Amino acid sequence: MNTKGNGATCFASRSENMMIRTARQLREDALAIWQAGVQAVDSNRLVRDNVQVAGDLLTLVGERVDLRDVARIVVVGAGKAGAGMSQGLEEAFGDRWLASDRLTGWVNVPADCVRPLQRIVLHPARPAGVNEPTEAGVEGARQILQLVESLGPLDLCICLLSGGGSALLPLPVEGISLADKQAVTKFLSAAGANIQELNTVRKQLSRLKGGGLARRCLGRLFTLIISDVMGDPLDVIASGPTVANTTSAADALEVLHRFVADRSQIPATVWNVLEDQVAQPAVEARADLHDTRNFVIGNNGVAVIAAADEADRRGYRFTVDAAEFLEGQAEAVGKNLIDHALRMRRQAGPDCLITGGEPVVKLAPSNRRGKGGRNQQLVLAALAHAMARQTDAKNPLADIALLSGGTDGEDGPTDAAGALIDAECFDTLRRLQLDPAPYLANNDAYHLFQQLEALIRTGPTHTNVCDLRVVTVSQETNP
Repeated sequence: MNTKGNGATCFASRSENMMIRTARQLREDALAIWQAGVQAVDSNRLVRDNVQVAGDLLTLVGERVDLRDVARIVVVGAGKAGAGMSQGLEEAFGDRWLASDRLTGWVNVPADCVRPLQRIVLHPARPAGVNEPTEAGVEGARQILQLVESLGPLDLCICLLSGGGSALLPLPVEGISLADKQAVTKFLSAAGANIQELNTVRKQLSRLKGGGLARRCLGRLFTLIISDVMGDPLDVIASGPTVANTTSAADALEVLHRFVADRSQIPATVWNVLEDQVAQPAVEARADLHDTRNFVIGNNGVAVIAAADEADRRGYRFTVDAAEFLEGQAEAVGKNLIDHALRMRRQAGPDCLITGGEPVVKLAPSNRRGKGGRNQQLVLAALAHAMARQTDAKNPLADIALLSGGTDGEDGPTDAAGALIDAECFDTLRRLQLDPAPYLANNDAYHLFQQLEALIRTGPTHTNVCDLRVVTVSQETNP
């Protein structure tokens, strides 16, 4: 089986016969299919699959390094998958290296991902559920910079990057405070900027992003990446600290001009620094990077394929679509998913849809904004659209289960990965006499799904490859 992005789909099945499934089975199957996708991109497993140490030979994604020629090995990095990646790397090196002071490291992770390791410090760089830079993150970034700047030509640096790395690796350039960076990031996020637009700005305001970390490394540098950006653009994932910057201060200003109606909406220092950079580009920003290699070891496509394998194992005829580019608004994606589900329910053919991607949400004004994330907003939009299409007294979600969840287990500033809707969910909605419309308008999906007991809670998954959506249906008629 192969997957194709942006609308191209394929399906396969062990059986040509339709199966009648109960509502409970549809729900359980959808969750199990989603979980199989998440497990396939487990960060520890991905590192162990790509890093082996045998005696004095290190093999890293096919690259061989004679460790007898290496003075020190320093591990650095940042991201939601950082804890699992770090543990996997320690396990790959084994007892001999874990007992040696030639191996050390520092990786910034969310506070709820911290665990004790032997040689690598896991630093709590931000609280759980708060995906924005903090002073703790700045301190951790300084520690990482000091380690990298201490390396010489005989040293090896292994950098571990994953989604969330931008917020976890904050080190503002001169003239920019952490509060300035927080303000511009919050503004652009609320305005609906996508990850590429956000990182175009953040890279110009950071000492480490946009290749800044690699430029300060005189040793050999290998970077292992778990991608949370569709299409795996290396300069966008975690804002590309080990990749030459492909955007400029002029590009960052263009993004701001597109979203900012009044210059006073973001700090004046941000405008000043970017305009100064345009007038006098830094020489180092154009410098070639030292001996640097970057490897993507996991992405959304891996999760989608694994989910499809589980759907096949459970007897579904599946359709898959792993997006290769950024998606649009979460509400539009949710409506499209439920439309697809309704067609599958009444037509012969596939009875399971698996998609991967990352939509955006334009937030309601802060004075009426509730609580939620893009996956919950997407599922709520699907629910509202199904109700709007209803033409009779039947349950609009009969014989359908639909879910969307972040593979990191963290959807927006909530403790949920996403949400699931099915016939039982709609019955509860009707019994409680709840109207989804105001919850949708106010980005308050969490509080609606909390009442419906429809939130997906996993805790930290220690990975992050965007979002995974699953639809399962029991079809109305046999062919």
